[in-house]
Amino acid sequence: MSDGPTQEFRFDSVDDVRTRLRKVDYLSDEGIAGIVYLADRLGKPILVEGPAGTGKTQLAKSVAEIIGARLIRLQCYEGLDESKALYEWNYKKQLLRIQASKADGESAGWDQIEDDIFSDDFLLTRPLLEAIRAEDPVVLLIDEVDRVEVETEALLLEILSDYQVSIPELGTLTARQIPLVFLTSNNTRELSEALKRRCLFLHIDYPDMEREKEIVLTKVPDITESLADQVARIVRSIRQLELKKAPSVSETLDWARTLMLLGVEKVDAEVATSTANILLKYQTDVAKAVKELSTDSSSVNKAAK
Repeated sequence: MSDGPTQEFRFDSVDDVRTRLRKVDYLSDEGIAGIVYLADRLGKPILVEGPAGTGKTQLAKSVAEIIGARLIRLQCYEGLDESKALYEWNYKKQLLRIQASKADGESAGWDQIEDDIFSDDFLLTRPLLEAIRAEDPVVLLIDEVDRVEVETEALLLEILSDYQVSIPELGTLTARQIPLVFLTSNNTRELSEALKRRCLFLHIDYPDMEREKEIVLTKVPDITESLADQVARIVRSIRQLELKKAPSVSETLDWARTLMLLGVEKVDAEVATSTANILLKYQTDVAKAVKELSTDSSSVNKAAK
């Protein structure tokens, strides 16, 4: 075992982060680029919080792409445990090994057999252990960490503190290199203080209108600047309503692509109301938006000018 993981810096500056992210069509602001740069330099994980669909997961994917690293993703869910997140032993293979030793009349004692069956050949690695043991550069994405129970967070603490994993039968396995780690949260529950202390914090909210327009222009081929501007303005006005779920950036892009497919050049109240279901995923939200756009079309008309 080495004394500890090695660390190689991937970015020269905050501007370097921002420039390289733009090359893969991730339009970051100064705050996002700054946190990624600091995480790289300090060797600390990033806890990314914010509404669903604001680009939290995509940030990790884009960083992995620009540094040429393999993305290892742990998708969190209620009931996630050590056997799915960290490791488990291949019990069937272990049992077959024990039965085979008996059938062959091996004279080896239990201690020797135990050493054999609790070895790498019988270990099933899951995302967290895979990231620790990786020899190639990796980005570890722990997605929607707020979905797991508080007790499950304890699995992450040793990894996020020292980049190591303790396995009773094998001892402590230390990472060969410090991976870039992203934890995303939709803030559906409060995370533990112990987890937060180990991370740099980044909040990604819905982009302002100009940045969302730029995202639409970047992500939707052949869209005109005028239509992208209309889309950004109308989405902004819809987000100001009291909704169960405001439109995400990905839904903004879906709407822009829909308008392109329909050959729309100017968004009027009729077009906006007839396609509102692309932006919104609850019928009550759709009804509220349609009513707003139908009865007060000034924002739509202003955006279309």
